[in-house]
Amino acid sequence: MSFADVSDRLTRALGLDLPPVALAFLDAPPPGVAVDDALAPSACSFWRRAEAQTVYAPAKAHYHCQIGAHVMGFDLPPQVGDELGAVIGQVVGNGYIGAEEPANLPRRAEPRAGILYGPLADFPAAPDAVLLWLTPVQAMIWSEASGGAAWGAGVPSAAFGRPACAAVPASLDAGRPVLSLGCIGMRTFTAVPADRMLAVAPGAGIAAVAEAVAAAAELNVGMRGYYEGRLAAVS
Repeated sequence: MSFADVSDRLTRALGLDLPPVALAFLDAPPPGVAVDDALAPSACSFWRRAEAQTVYAPAKAHYHCQIGAHVMGFDLPPQVGDELGAVIGQVVGNGYIGAEEPANLPRRAEPRAGILYGPLADFPAAPDAVLLWLTPVQAMIWSEASGGAAWGAGVPSAAFGRPACAAVPASLDAGRPVLSLGCIGMRTFTAVPADRMLAVAPGAGIAAVAEAVAAAAELNVGMRGYYEGRLAAVS
């Protein structure tokens, strides 16, 4: 499937009202793609912009969000590194995160000069990751499609939270889709509706993910009919 087909498949199967977006870690923008090197409020703010426009953001555009820049794997200049330490000291000091957490944050392992962001439907490069905003019902189907709801020997995969940007390297490191509840920073900087969760999948397998999502959505249509019959029987 083309990226346009995959985007359409995901949109129709899940009933999305916000389009899937993609990102790719690159050392230079593809030909004809605009470069935005102005400081962004946060790394995640590019995700909303990517719903309507393809843009390449070099590392320095992410430096106002020191944690996001770190998680995305950028090599930080000394001043930004010092600012990162100060931010971590603040969030640990006020009890927002535990002292042991910063060392365990997922982080992109291969530094690149920037990130390409844009709508999946017409993304001009092979995406490293695909991001979707999901309601709880859509997240249910996503979780079932990705195996996150399956009861095996242990507890099914749980959605995680802060920081939301960590969902990107976490998904890439695990090689599978993940769900994140997000964080207050993400919700502030992206202004995403309060009823949305973040879903991330590795770009390399996104066509298979779209097929699995469509199959899970169809199964849920069948199950809804079954349960509606059970409901009618006692109403």
